Amino acid sequence: QVASSMVGVTVMRTWIEPVVAGSQMASAFYDTALLLVVKNYYNQTNATAPSHALEDAQQKAVSNFYIIYNLVLGLSPLVSAYGLSKLGDRIHRKIPICFPLLGYLGSKTLLLLLILLGWPIEVMYGAAAFNGLTGGFTTLWAGVMALGSLGSSESKRSLRLIIIELVYGLSGFLGSMASGYLFVGFSDRYREGTVLVSCSIACYAFCLLYSTFVLTVPKPAASCPAKPKSAENVGSQLPAQTKSSGSTPVSSSKLIITMLFMAAILYDLAVVGAMNVLPLFLLREPLSWNAVQIGHGNAAGYVIFITSFLGVFVFSKYLKDITMIMIGVISFSAGILIMAFVRWTFLFYIARAVMLFALIPLPTIRSMLSKHVEGSSYGKVFVLLQLSLVTTGVVTSTVYNKIYQNTLNWYSGFCFILSFLVGCLTLLPL
Repeated sequence: QVASSMVGVTVMRTWIEPVVAGSQMASAFYDTALLLVVKNYYNQTNATAPSHALEDAQQKAVSNFYIIYNLVLGLSPLVSAYGLSKLGDRIHRKIPICFPLLGYLGSKTLLLLLILLGWPIEVMYGAAAFNGLTGGFTTLWAGVMALGSLGSSESKRSLRLIIIELVYGLSGFLGSMASGYLFVGFSDRYREGTVLVSCSIACYAFCLLYSTFVLTVPKPAASCPAKPKSAENVGSQLPAQTKSSGSTPVSSSKLIITMLFMAAILYDLAVVGAMNVLPLFLLREPLSWNAVQIGHGNAAGYVIFITSFLGVFVFSKYLKDITMIMIGVISFSAGILIMAFVRWTFLFYIARAVMLFALIPLPTIRSMLSKHVEGSSYGKVFVLLQLSLVTTGVVTSTVYNKIYQNTLNWYSGFCFILSFLVGCLTLLPL
């Protein structure tokens, strides 16, 4: 009995979920705090403007801030992400997890100091650079996915990775629900955002301590086949003409990897573009949401993690991976098309409900990719995918923000129609 309980503790120490939960809750707190701190900062800056011009001036100022902030946040990991993941593959799997968490801790502390000491908002560009240079989300998520893949068999991998996404989503849901109340609730006694950012810092500190002293690297699952065999397995999910093309298993594998990368990049382009302008869309008329409503809206987005998990749980028993990815793409594309015509709050929630399987594609693509590479290369492949997604995301974020600014008075939902079209294009490489 003592031996079995020791084995249980050893297995529990390989769980990456506490890091995913803590960091995502911290991120949800921070995202809400940053948006509202930036909004309040530009409200005070534009206080002399006439009331009818105030909203447009504020929207453009917030949008411009996020263009630069997202550029710095997205491009700075390019310097360090690949190197950290290679160190993770060669030296220790915890390197690409602990380094980014240290960066998160430092950058979020800068936001707290900005609130307390009244620093200019431009300080957050430095915080974003520090966050990125220590690996950022790019390296952290690649490290998490590598650990998740390492301890799971091929047949269970899609489910294992979507469980990690589910934990990520549930934590974000709880964090978003609480964030609006924490921001507003303590604003009488403390400067607005102080409590929220402090909670975010505490969560990141827990994650760093857990990763350093508790987390252990799982032993590779028994069935980790080499490339030729895995190419054969996943080749069975492709149409008949692809299989009969006479290519060798390795070249077939390379073709599949290329197509999966293309699909992931196109899909991420559609999602990131839409999600970047969504907070701005919610702040202006006709919705004009406050802090609590934004928290609820973010929470509705996180419910999709639960529905996507249930989708994979059921679909993986009956459908091929490629079919599950297509269902997810169609779900997102239909939902974002509805979002383009949102004029009332209830319609926003209908659009979110239609997106119920929108998070199936990326973890399933990662699962398919892992079946084409050896276990020792997981970190490298996942960080290359993540870097591709982040680079695309940075460009998309800038382009979409500029498009949003130029279509603001003409048709504020235009960016969502654009995402619908890109979502449809994702089906081509699949």
